[in-house]
Amino acid sequence: MTQSELGWQSKLVLLVVLPVVGTDVVLETSFWAGQDPAVVLSTLGLSALLGLVTWKLRAATPQAAATGAAITANLMFSTVTFPYDPWHTAMVPVLAVSLLAFAATRIGRAKKERLGTAEARRGRSAAQVAANLGVAALTASDVAQMWMAERHWFGRAAISLFAAGLAAMAEAAADTVSSETGQVFGGRPRMITTWRAADPGTDGAVSMAGTVAGITSALVVAGLGTLALRGDARLLWLAAGGGVFGLFFDSLLGATLEARGWLNNDAVNFLSTASAAGFAMAAGAIR
Repeated sequence: MTQSELGWQSKLVLLVVLPVVGTDVVLETSFWAGQDPAVVLSTLGLSALLGLVTWKLRAATPQAAATGAAITANLMFSTVTFPYDPWHTAMVPVLAVSLLAFAATRIGRAKKERLGTAEARRGRSAAQVAANLGVAALTASDVAQMWMAERHWFGRAAISLFAAGLAAMAEAAADTVSSETGQVFGGRPRMITTWRAADPGTDGAVSMAGTVAGITSALVVAGLGTLALRGDARLLWLAAGGGVFGLFFDSLLGATLEARGWLNNDAVNFLSTASAAGFAMAAGAIR
């Protein structure tokens, strides 16, 4: 099946993510407006500003920018701690993912355009944003957080509950940077399943340069997120480990299900970030 015929998968990602994110943002806004209006003003203001800048830089369509702003607000609300400081919330790892993705897509753009693999000049779509950041938002929702807390997935430290979300964001950055830089500096990549040489941009093809760049990006997002959230080494390694696991899982899905026309890129990205979150949850359950 062609990517256009699989468009329903992109719509399904939006259908899964947006209602949860929208509901959470409305409820959190109502709650914090009565508790601490500064939390609402900084969260909604910074999220909207990030969305506006992303749109103005043509890194995202207007719909994608709005989707990203809503997800950012949801993630910021879910990581509020006191004394309150917006730069000690999930805004920092979200910003890291955005900057890394923006820089990676701009590197060697002329070469990517010749290869036919360059990102559209109008920027990412709403489905692409939801596919990359949606799992982080879902794991940060009140329902998911309570479910993980009841099962003591990450021990007693409340901020460690965000390890799954941070792992998902680390994977999103790793995947984008690995793919974009590998096409420019990676030379002739090889399929992760057979190790046969493939053309740059082929689903499931990996290169040494792209892989190293991806792993580095996962570590950067996990590290900055841990610092911002005042986490510990456990949070760092759960998030980084999940991000790296998801990076390779993404390549595996690309070489198999996507190459066969069963999944489109948005579905692959959503499932890969989910695998990163799942890895962090499984590792976090180990005592």
